[in-house]
Amino acid sequence: MNMYFECNSGISGDMAVAALLDAGADIKKLDNALNSLNLNNEFSYKISKVYINSIQATDFNVILNENHHKEHHHHRNLNDIIKIINSADITENAKKLAIKIFTIVAEAEAKVHAKDINDVHFHEVGAIDSIIDIISFSVLYDDLNPKKVYFSALTEGQGTIECQHGTLNIPVPAVCEITSKYKIPIRITENQGEMITPTGAAIVAALFSGEKLPVEFIIKKTAYGAGKRKYKNPVLRVIIISPE
Repeated sequence: MNMYFECNSGISGDMAVAALLDAGADIKKLDNALNSLNLNNEFSYKISKVYINSIQATDFNVILNENHHKEHHHHRNLNDIIKIINSADITENAKKLAIKIFTIVAEAEAKVHAKDINDVHFHEVGAIDSIIDIISFSVLYDDLNPKKVYFSALTEGQGTIECQHGTLNIPVPAVCEITSKYKIPIRITENQGEMITPTGAAIVAALFSGEKLPVEFIIKKTAYGAGKRKYKNPVLRVIIISPE
């Protein structure tokens, strides 16, 4: 199996997870992995089918529990997150990929904020989303186990976004750092708003080889991962192709 991520509508963690589910990755392995995290008092998740421009896509939604904000005030650093990943009931390959993706995010945040990587703290709310998305993606990618993976250029919007640090320009600094360090092609569109999240960029960076998509190939399956941002076509398309 070879896999092509067509990122014409950007990429985020939840879009990537949803696309792999739509491609046929084992949902039971995902359920087992997430139930093993001992974080169930902090989140739940829902997998559903939605329609985007009349095309059916899979949606993956992490839902923070209502008491989350009241009961949890600490922040997690990279070492805390690595402990969570290593304690999960997932394969060693999935653990390695998850740690690699999160480390890429942490390195980018450390550079942006001029901190040591161990001093970067992931805000509690954002960290839960990222932990679940990254572990889920790693488990599902390991299950599908493609021989080769290709990426289109990453497509981004423009304008600004509000976050815990204040108002940031798009692409946000972490995305700029990740795409710069790993030499990932990026293009800016007229869409207003963020289309590439740091988690999405880190997923690409962890798997990016720079190898170009073959000039000719056979499409074996097409999968669609739904995004939640309000632009024209928020969907990540993943195409399973041959030759092997």
